[in-house]
Amino acid sequence: MRAPEFWRKDGRLSRALAPLGSVYAWGAARLLERAEQYRPAVPVICVGNVVAGGAGKTPVAIALAQRLIAAKRQPHFLSRGHGGTEIGPRAVDPLRHDAARVGDEPLLLAAYAPTWVARDRSEGAVAAIATGADLIVMDDGFQSGRIAIDLGLLVVDGTYGFGNGRVIPAGPCREPPERAFSRADALVLVGEDRAGLAEQAARANLPVLEARLVPSTDAPDLNGRRVVAFAGIGLPEKFFATLRGIGATIVTAHPFPDHHPYARAEIEALLAEAEAMDAQAVTTAKDRVRLPSDLRERVMALPVELEWRDPARLTPLLDRIGVVA
Repeated sequence: MRAPEFWRKDGRLSRALAPLGSVYAWGAARLLERAEQYRPAVPVICVGNVVAGGAGKTPVAIALAQRLIAAKRQPHFLSRGHGGTEIGPRAVDPLRHDAARVGDEPLLLAAYAPTWVARDRSEGAVAAIATGADLIVMDDGFQSGRIAIDLGLLVVDGTYGFGNGRVIPAGPCREPPERAFSRADALVLVGEDRAGLAEQAARANLPVLEARLVPSTDAPDLNGRRVVAFAGIGLPEKFFATLRGIGATIVTAHPFPDHHPYARAEIEALLAEAEAMDAQAVTTAKDRVRLPSDLRERVMALPVELEWRDPARLTPLLDRIGVVA
């Protein structure tokens, strides 16, 4: 799904859809209230968000796991596997599984720590603990209620924020932001705060962890390169801005819906366009795993990683749940 443009700012259409948004919000609240909650025997950190679409959850989850591993912990990732067919619980094996089966994000996570896909997150937690997890990092699941969360981190893009602040379908929010704030332990602000998010968090007495996404150390050098860029993520313009920021010249940019299942004809057309324009086809690491395997090598990925502004601000939050890292 591609986020409608009217989700960015309040207007006539969003106000007309507001009653439906109220119904959605009521249903989401009821599901949380009625959820039969499982409490695992190990701490659970949930990296969630409020808006539908990308905010940077997966890079935050990876950065957390890297810190925990450096502290000699054994974190396992737990994901619903959005976009995949696997019900699970299933341990993700990048050599055997593809995005159509387990989803794109679990494939990225599995490069850093053991990763489980499970529609029922409680079953996934049981499987992870049985195979050695001493801590679980959930990528998404803040609105699920199926599993008890010890540390809830809400990831928000500093530019997009909560859009118009309304609930689906009137806006991009899965629930009213103030309701999410009441259950969260901290807000992870990714990028420059252009939406007044720090002020909103302060009113809710919610600590803010500032971070930004930067090209990974192993990212290709695209300075001065002509590129045909495409991305099927929540906010494709963030990817295009990153390319421009490292000096790439975007000759054409193609946004696709989040988790878009690329057809062979689409990728062949993009590759032909790049060849005709003497350019390199470039996409995100998350998109690249969804490409037809025999065309993947012809498309360059620009991997990104999370960089904390002040990593020490995370320490008291981890201490609170008995995790020294």
